[in-house]
Amino acid sequence: IKDPFLGGGAPPWHVLCWGSVNVAHKPSAAGPGSEPLPSLLSEPLVATPCWQAEDFVVVQDCAPCTIFQAKTMPECSTTGFIEQVSCAVSKKEEYKGNCRSVVTEAHSFWKFEGAMICVAVVFALLVMCRQRVLDRKALEKVLKQIESI
Repeated sequence: IKDPFLGGGAPPWHVLCWGSVNVAHKPSAAGPGSEPLPSLLSEPLVATPCWQAEDFVVVQDCAPCTIFQAKTMPECSTTGFIEQVSCAVSKKEEYKGNCRSVVTEAHSFWKFEGAMICVAVVFALLVMCRQRVLDRKALEKVLKQIESI
């Protein structure tokens, strides 16, 4: 198979890849080959948030998303909280969606602690009741042994 861009033979997968690029790439009126080929590796397909690649400063602490933000910002979909950060090198301000609110974390911690205390109290009461039942059975057994003498 002859590739019009390379001028020589190319494997079929290469032709398929360039065919998909050619569909998206519109050559100018001067004709094919007058423009340089688009570089697939020079531009990332998905932009990496600046806070993943460089140092940042928190502008607004982690807070729950508003109803509008939850509907319009994809960052709110992961935890329901966002914080605004300012990147040091690029000076961009972006929203970071995977934050955790200190207040929410503290609230969750105390709910867990309360649940564990309740479970501990319930099982302590069960142990006390079971111990009383076993003590009564042991006392009845001793009384029967004494009566049989």
